[in-house]
Formats: sequence, structure tokens, C-alpha cells
Amino acid sequence: MKLTLKVWRQKSKDHSGSFENHTVEAHDHMSFLEMMDVLNERLVSEKKEPIAFAHDCREGICGTCNMVINGKPHGPLGGTTVCQLHMREFNDGDVIAIEPWRAKAFPVIKDLVVDRSSFDRIIQAGGYISVNTGQAQDANAIPIEKDTAAQAMDAATCIGCGACVAACPNASAMLFTSAKVNHLALLPQGQVESPRRVRAMVKQMDEEGFGACSNTGACEVECPKEISIENIAAMNRMYVSAVIGSQDEV
Repeated sequence: MKLTLKVWRQKSKDHSGSFENHTVEAHDHMSFLEMMDVLNERLVSEKKEPIAFAHDCREGICGTCNMVINGKPHGPLGGTTVCQLHMREFNDGDVIAIEPWRAKAFPVIKDLVVDRSSFDRIIQAGGYISVNTGQAQDANAIPIEKDTAAQAMDAATCIGCGACVAACPNASAMLFTSAKVNHLALLPQGQVESPRRVRAMVKQMDEEGFGACSNTGACEVECPKEISIENIAAMNRMYVSAVIGSQDEV
């Protein structure tokens, strides 16, 4: 199939960008990233600058293949990353617009690559367990109710891709932050530090410049791991409780 690509090109965050048109021949068995590889091989052979885009595992695990395709983070399919999107989802003659994530907290590094280190700093603020748990215990040593374990696992599937931010009209990181808060807070090992964790991570999220959640639900729709916005409600309850508890301590 023959496709027309409108690809965002931008030298750096300090430069203005614009769309650049390209045509490419693709087979329906190709992944979207393989189609981008074909385009870049041609650009290199023509001694032109290849398009910068992020990728690593190409198995829907790492979350680095962040692109907005025809206005939708990760493309038209639900529950998939860009690397899991195949060209059979498009038709011969289609025009495909490809952009980077659009958020103040995700500055463009080059072309389709954005700096998502703001997510790393949110994790560094509290997304871990540091209490002294002694020697490692057997997996079945601490009984955990099945539904609770399932909820924790569902939240832990977040790959930190940033699609939730790209989809949100306010560029909110609440779905990401709440998933990272809840998957620890639901389990006994993470409950000891839960009040400190939620205060620290929400504070860091706000400092990074992410917008406020207005409960539109776009984040849940575009999340490749289909993480529920119920995590946001749970984190809000946890945060209010933690703030009130800290005031009582004073």
C-alpha cells in the first residue's frame, strides 16, 4: 500500500517545528515502527536526516514508542502501543499524521522523541518501598486477598508511556501517578509508607507542571494497558487522608 505521512519534525525544544510530508510503500504485515524504519532507510540513502523516534523492546513492554497517530496516542487501536500497531489497520492511499506527545512536562528532544524524565522524578519522590522488611519471604508467606492482589497487579501494569498525559486536555499525570501509588499501597509491604508516599509523589507531580484532572476519562481510553481511573479516585482519598493525618501530627 502507498501512504502519505505527515511527520512532525523539530530540531529541539528550543526550535519551532512543522509537519514534513513523505510517501512510503508499506506491507500490511509490517508493524508501524517497521514502516518508520523503511522510511528512515530511504532518507538515509538519500543523504537526508532520518526521523528521530523512540523505541526499545517493540513488544508493548517498555513504553518508549510514544507517538500521536491521527490525533490518538499510540494510534487507532485500543489497548496497544505503537509497536503493536500493524499497517493492516490502514488502507492504501491513507494520509497519516504523526506527532510527539504534547505536554509542557514532556519537552521535545527531537522530532517525535520527548523527554519523559518528569515521570522518573515522580517515581524517585516515593514510588518505592524502603521499610526494613528483613530477609526475603516466600511468595505465599503473607496472605493477601485475591481481589486486592488483582487490583495491585492491574495498577502495576502501567509502563509509564505517557499516553494518559498526551490524551488529557489538561496534560494531567494523575492516571500514571495513581497507578504507581496504588500498586504499592494495596499490598502490606507498601502500606507502612503510604501517607508519606502519596504526599511526596503528588507534590512532585504538581512541581513538574502537569495539569489538573478534570475526570474526562480520556486517559483510561488511551492507556495501552487499560488502567482504570478508579485508581485516581483511590489516590485522591488516600491523599486527603494523608494530609489530614499530617495536620493532626502537628
